[in-house]
Amino acid sequence: MSAYILALLAALSFALGSVLQQRGTLQTSAKEGDPHFLLEIIRKPVWLLGGLLQVCGWVLQAVALDRGSLVVVQSLCSLSLVFALPLGAKLTDQHVGKRSILGASATLIGIIAFLAFGQPQGGLSRLDSSDWWAVGFTIVAAIVLLAGLARRRHGAVAAALFATAAGISYGVQAAVTKVFVTQLGNGLGPLLTSWTPYALIASALVGFAFQQSALKTGFLAPAMAASNAATLATSVLLGVILFQESISNGEGRLPPALIALAIAIFGVVLLAYPEQKPAAAAAG
Repeated sequence: MSAYILALLAALSFALGSVLQQRGTLQTSAKEGDPHFLLEIIRKPVWLLGGLLQVCGWVLQAVALDRGSLVVVQSLCSLSLVFALPLGAKLTDQHVGKRSILGASATLIGIIAFLAFGQPQGGLSRLDSSDWWAVGFTIVAAIVLLAGLARRRHGAVAAALFATAAGISYGVQAAVTKVFVTQLGNGLGPLLTSWTPYALIASALVGFAFQQSALKTGFLAPAMAASNAATLATSVLLGVILFQESISNGEGRLPPALIALAIAIFGVVLLAYPEQKPAAAAAG
């Protein structure tokens, strides 16, 4: 199965998992910034089912990353937002209006055009831990700043800030996963002495905590949009900077590829603005 198909299946799994997890978060009484909130959600069956789908999505994503470039796989995985909108309308009473449809269309068209014009090519698959130090400090600082801002905000703004921090973490998780899958055949000993399993766990846990806080606000569109935009942007930057991947294959392809990517991100940003109040907790 090609990396394209696996990435699309991962996007669908991520979308359904996120919607089910939001349904579970809306059933809790603790606020999104309260540590007790995370203890409450793990006792919700619907949230656990969503978590299982998220794990399935990660496995599909990992296999796709093993077969394709980080930029391509993450571009397709960002379409989980498009899949999540109709699912959210059905399962958590999210409103899907003209702005949401326009944003989803722009995202879909932009991603397809970006892949068609750019034809991203894979680069390195193995990196030394020292390659991560420079970007690591910048990433940690950005996440800490976003988390601090999110705790002082409410509603859609808080959802977007929490989700942006989560998206950066997920972008790092995807990049580390690409390295991790190449080490699986080396045996347990070398794997445990490598930095990748621990970086993978840390980025997954950080992303998980912030994404659940974003979903708890009740605003699915800003939570999914900001997370996907940040994940895509982080993945593209890491793919180019660390993995030396190319986002244009041939002369004259770079400008239209960048325009298409900008259209996709514009669509995601457009989706970050809710058209009405979020679903009530009773929706659960």
